[in-house]
Amino acid sequence: MAAPFALALAASVDTLPTAKGLAYEPKYDGHRGVIERLDGEPGVVMRSKTGREITSAWMDLAVPALALPPGVILDGEIVVYRDGRLDFSAVQARAAAGHARGLTLVRDSPASFAAFDVLAHPDHDAIRAAPYSERRALLLKVLDPLGPPIQATPMTTDPVEARLWWEVLRTQGIEGLVIKRLDQSYPGGRRAWLKIRHADTVDALVIGFVGTVARPTHLVVRLPDGRTARSRNLTTAVRVAVARALPDLVQPRVVHSEDGEPYTTVTDGLLVEVLAGTTRHVTVTVTRVRQAGAMA
Repeated sequence: MAAPFALALAASVDTLPTAKGLAYEPKYDGHRGVIERLDGEPGVVMRSKTGREITSAWMDLAVPALALPPGVILDGEIVVYRDGRLDFSAVQARAAAGHARGLTLVRDSPASFAAFDVLAHPDHDAIRAAPYSERRALLLKVLDPLGPPIQATPMTTDPVEARLWWEVLRTQGIEGLVIKRLDQSYPGGRRAWLKIRHADTVDALVIGFVGTVARPTHLVVRLPDGRTARSRNLTTAVRVAVARALPDLVQPRVVHSEDGEPYTTVTDGLLVEVLAGTTRHVTVTVTRVRQAGAMA
């Protein structure tokens, strides 16, 4: 790859789509990664979602990737399993470790690569423009000779089976499902895939809002670990509940978040539930208003 290109992204949905022509895959709790098999030295390059080279942190994946045909590029998720369950903290530790510590972690926390797309192949020009169904077939063909730790993620086109995965795979640390159209080309840089997460929630304290008292559009919350985050657009039900509580809480003071966005502060007293799966990010999803009272 002469230069990293934008990877496909997914937009969140609240219910599982069941239209015809859809494919369903597990959504992993790991780090997005790209494996590129070079034709020559150094043989394999791995990159993060942002395009940064991360090969040295994941040599237990880079070495097996030498068995890929030169010119192949795979898109997938780097994960670590412990006791049969995904361990995101182990992935973070591996990614942040120095060389000496990393060697120990390779032994104690070996990585796996769940490949879910093929972005280049020497025998298939413009493969990213091909429909997902064709890319999936090529992915299986490429990975069939390899085996662990680089494997194709499971996929189904049966919504009943997808619903079963949704219910059963949660015990293995699977966050939810990713949904793709079978006729869709690779949507680099666009949120053209869909994702649905399990609605595990944590309590967050509202410290401000965006919009008006009668019609708040976003909340600014303090998470249990002390970090602050801005919410995504509030649903109608949450907006109505927040507007009902705000008159007793509003302070007539506008402040700015770390990214420069203005918001109106409120006094302590309003708790909301946010999806636990979103709390690693700058924005969170508010699911409902919990109570007007101090955070426990």
